[in-house]
Amino acid sequence: MCPHTPPCPDASAPDREAAHTVVSHPEQGWSLLCNGVVIFEDTGELLPNGVTIAPHRPTDHATRAA
Repeated sequence: MCPHTPPCPDASAPDREAAHTVVSHPEQGWSLLCNGVVIFEDTGELLPNGVTIAPHRPTDHATRAA
């Protein structure tokens, strides 16, 4: 259970990256969030259920042709 007020977003929520950081290891390139998500400096994620989320930088989105 999250002790924060308001509670951190669940690991399955679209805004899961907004959860508080509880452990940070910048020298290793990862941080553990309150909701159990591990985020990596390349923007990839590891969810508590073992699912991986590929890196997703805003610049990765294709631009639409006019």
